[in-house]
Amino acid sequence: MVFSSSDRNSLIKDITGKKLDLLIIGGGITGAGIALDASSRGISTGLIEMQDFSAGTSSRSTKLVHGGLRYLEHLELGLVREVGREREIVHTNAAHIVLPEKMILPIIENGNLGEFTTSIALYVYDFLAGVKKEEHRRMLSKEETLEKVPLLNDEILKAGALYYEYKTDDSRLTIEVLKKAVEFGTKPLNYAKANSFIYENGKICGVTFKDMISEKEYSVYAKVIVNATGPWVDIQRKKDNSLTGKRIRHTKGIHIVVEKTSFPLNHAIYFDTGDKRMVFAIPRQNVVYIGTTDTDYNESLENPNITKNDVLYLLKNINFIAPSANLTINDVLSAWAGLRPLIHEEGKAPSELSRKDEIFLSETGLISIAGGKLTGYRVMAKNIVKIVAERLEKIDSKQFIKCQTKNMRLSGGNFPFYPEISKLIEFADMKFDEAKQTGISAEQFKVLFYRYGTNIDRITNKAFEFYNETKQTQLAWLKAEIWYSIHYESACNLADFFIRRTGMIFFFIKEIYKIKELTAEIMSAFLNWTEPEKLKYIEQFDDDLKRAVVFTD
Repeated sequence: MVFSSSDRNSLIKDITGKKLDLLIIGGGITGAGIALDASSRGISTGLIEMQDFSAGTSSRSTKLVHGGLRYLEHLELGLVREVGREREIVHTNAAHIVLPEKMILPIIENGNLGEFTTSIALYVYDFLAGVKKEEHRRMLSKEETLEKVPLLNDEILKAGALYYEYKTDDSRLTIEVLKKAVEFGTKPLNYAKANSFIYENGKICGVTFKDMISEKEYSVYAKVIVNATGPWVDIQRKKDNSLTGKRIRHTKGIHIVVEKTSFPLNHAIYFDTGDKRMVFAIPRQNVVYIGTTDTDYNESLENPNITKNDVLYLLKNINFIAPSANLTINDVLSAWAGLRPLIHEEGKAPSELSRKDEIFLSETGLISIAGGKLTGYRVMAKNIVKIVAERLEKIDSKQFIKCQTKNMRLSGGNFPFYPEISKLIEFADMKFDEAKQTGISAEQFKVLFYRYGTNIDRITNKAFEFYNETKQTQLAWLKAEIWYSIHYESACNLADFFIRRTGMIFFFIKEIYKIKELTAEIMSAFLNWTEPEKLKYIEQFDDDLKRAVVFTD
């Protein structure tokens, strides 16, 4: 099957043409994971998402597939064990976008963490998470810590620890999961807003939805319906008249991005803020991003706001741990805000709430899931699909195979070797040798390779085609990447491309201003936009750009 926004009408006919086994509402990492697990077991699956895929929480995280070190503080040992072991599985199955990252944990005077407690915590973490030997934690002296991160505050630093996390692109991980699900027959539709549920004899059997592009309304029917809408889970439960018991508590986390020249950090750090919070600072390409805050949130779910106080909080803490940086709000290139749909617990602060997922079963048959972490998406999906399969077996007397996703390489991750970093680098170099005749630089190609993995061949072949037409390197590769995002990743507009398919708004925002108009022209030609449509999409994306750089009081 092709996952193309240019073939949208056919996809709508497919999803509404016959009753599905399973319909998923929500196209973030949880919904995508459920779709892959279900369709790979032979369950006919559709998915609708009111925005773009991963447009909510799944494109606004800290962009780490991590083992849950901070959960040790709350003695959530089972959660540490689960997500720690899942981290290795996700890395193996999508090595191009889930890469090991050395983290330095500075131990400071009067901090929450001491040398002994940190050493013990990291030892337990390595054991529970099944961390491979070469990535086991190592305690560092003050001198060794400063050697690795000279920017740290010498006056308060006592020692340090080195351990591993895995960095990722959350949105691209979601897209790669969905692309793999499509290979198994999943029918995913973005910009399809669920309006109301359809019932038969008191049981849920379908959903009416609005195509947000054509503004037409449709109905889709399914034997089982799963609500995986993240921050919107309770809204759907309320429509189903099943909002009882536990509820969602939204907390907001923001991240800021600064130039590496302003903050020359070569090692990622995870440090103590002194107010029982921890903050990451992570180098990425030519920038460093810093996060995250953790505050209660009760405003717009679609576009959570970023306040100056949010930004100043992060700047204050980074300047405390690395005073020579002396960062100000003028150094911030861009920022993003995301919402955590956590399970409410009375009397607990946002940072104390459990990150464990919760499943809600309605009397109407609606299955809802909330909470959880990016790292644990596969296990969450497995638990949901177990319930789905049991229900379908009762309805149709069918038998479905067990979960297949543990050893399933995702789209772009099908490397012909175990994905060690050295082998990935060799493979990327080989692919660059094939592409360099178009004039692309090794640095530019490397960014694309770690964005698309083994799917880079399709983009390279198309870039050669466009290069032979124009003899312009940058134009050829931009056009090839846009072509791929439309025809193989269902991108529908500028925001899809610049935010969710490439992450440029986070890490290459300056480049966007140079190519925004050209990108609009190219997308317009591929998708047959009218001039008013093109201007509408430019205007909509300008709003996204503004939200990334303008902070509210």
